[in-house]
Amino acid sequence: MKRYFLTFASAVVGATIAMLAYNKIFQKNEYGNDIYNPMPIHKVSNNNLESPDFTTAAERSVNAVVHVKTKMQGQYYSQNSMFDFFFGNGSQQYQQPQIMPVGSGVCISSDGYIVTNNHVVNNSDYIEVVLDDKRSFTAKLIGTDATTDIALLKIDAENLPFIPYGNSDNLKIGEWVLAVGNPFNLTSTVTAGIVSAKARNINISQYSIESFIQTDAAVNPGNSGGALVNTSGELVGINTAIASQTGNYVGYSFAVPVNIVKKVVADLLEFGEVQRAYLGINIASVDQKLAAEKGISETQGVYIDDVYDNGAAAIAGIVKGDVIIGVNEFIVKDIPQLQGQLSKYRPGDKIKLGIMRGDKKLIVDVVLKNRDNGTAVVKSVDATILGAKFQSISGDDKQRLRLNSGLKVSDIGNGKLKAVGIRNGFIITSINHQSVTSIDEAKNIIEQAKGVVLVEGVYTNGMYAYFSFAL
Repeated sequence: MKRYFLTFASAVVGATIAMLAYNKIFQKNEYGNDIYNPMPIHKVSNNNLESPDFTTAAERSVNAVVHVKTKMQGQYYSQNSMFDFFFGNGSQQYQQPQIMPVGSGVCISSDGYIVTNNHVVNNSDYIEVVLDDKRSFTAKLIGTDATTDIALLKIDAENLPFIPYGNSDNLKIGEWVLAVGNPFNLTSTVTAGIVSAKARNINISQYSIESFIQTDAAVNPGNSGGALVNTSGELVGINTAIASQTGNYVGYSFAVPVNIVKKVVADLLEFGEVQRAYLGINIASVDQKLAAEKGISETQGVYIDDVYDNGAAAIAGIVKGDVIIGVNEFIVKDIPQLQGQLSKYRPGDKIKLGIMRGDKKLIVDVVLKNRDNGTAVVKSVDATILGAKFQSISGDDKQRLRLNSGLKVSDIGNGKLKAVGIRNGFIITSINHQSVTSIDEAKNIIEQAKGVVLVEGVYTNGMYAYFSFAL
């Protein structure tokens, strides 16, 4: 009897242990499976989550984004340079007008000023702006800046909807934004995304100022020049480029920050060209290798590799080996951030540079200079020659195209220069083999010419050309 009782008791104890083990291992509770979910799962009601609302931003911006269409007029081109030089235009062919790629633009004022990309209107002879309400206008090109890829247009209209400027410096990584434009000729298209990065450099050109806002909002061909707006409907950037091997959107898009755009627009309106400010230094981004090589404690900032004599930095007491870590109240971590901040200032402006010199942090007052090492701004002066208006070329054009002098066609007008095929943006470097350094000099050379005039020069895209005509 005792033996049966012990057997029964053992069975009960074994069953109890088995049940406890089963409950511990296999039974789920409100926190989920303890083996596969060692951390508790907290259930959150969907009623507490609010989806972002883009309707207000879209309504405030879609009517102010326009379609920009351009055309290159028919032109004559020469087949025999020696024949043309001695006998005029006897051997010329006519090239039919070309319809160029379309883009977008943003109304920034009620009286018809429109911002777009320089590459949308570059080398065009005719610019058409189509509003969201289908009205069409011929636009006048006020000015361009290839370095930031910004152009300013003007149409003869009033009471237009426009997008107010925001502050691109206040954008935060992860913040929602909208891209508004006309991709693939689809008018008034709105896409949404977040700010993926700021002060991004994608190496479009060694002469470009690149401090792009990177987003994952879908941007495609035709969006160039369109608006990037925040959820309040404020303009925070101009959509400019995509990173793609196919030419279409694959996840990344880039916009020029509106704080740069504002300064470019103001300069074009007031001076006819952008006033670029310089520190007079050679720089390099601080990475781990450079930090170890130069004994720098931090891997952020911009290293000063050389300081030019009598430049803004040299006069302020900045020396080789200093590391720039701030401009005024803005923290600088790399070269695109430094370029983006400097692009907001003009020659003669005073800024405060935060620098590290060894282990010491210093604040230095710097008066910025222009490329000619002065502090004065330069205002373009138009003059008319043979029906065309000209202006002096900028320091940026001189450096990028490696020119010492020249005159830029700002408005081709109607005359002999237009008749032989010269287009807006052409830079005349010589007339009858004589270098052109000023408008008065160009007039004198043409007045003294007899018979045939040979004009040589280069377009802003680097293409050299010559033209000849009889007086």
